[in-house]
Amino acid sequence: MNEKQTIVDKLKPFFAQLQELQQQAFLVYTPNVESIINDKVTDDNTIQRLLDGMLDFCGHNNMLLLYKKLCRYYWEINPEATAIYINFYREMWDNE
Repeated sequence: MNEKQTIVDKLKPFFAQLQELQQQAFLVYTPNVESIINDKVTDDNTIQRLLDGMLDFCGHNNMLLLYKKLCRYYWEINPEATAIYINFYREMWDNE
């Protein structure tokens, strides 16, 4: 076994744990996002706290979709702040 494969094998458990954590975060954040949208919450601090927490998990496709959903909702409330959160995502996760 070469050194590169050994490193990959050692990292597999880490990545499995990371995927599990991302899935758990998605399950926790989903009802919060739905509640904000359904209850028509407009409080900037509430929405921004949620976006701040979600941003760390946007490497997970489902969380990214949830983040985008909340950003689309927030755009109607505060487009300037939403643009900042879109840029935060791009800086952190967008490889293009």
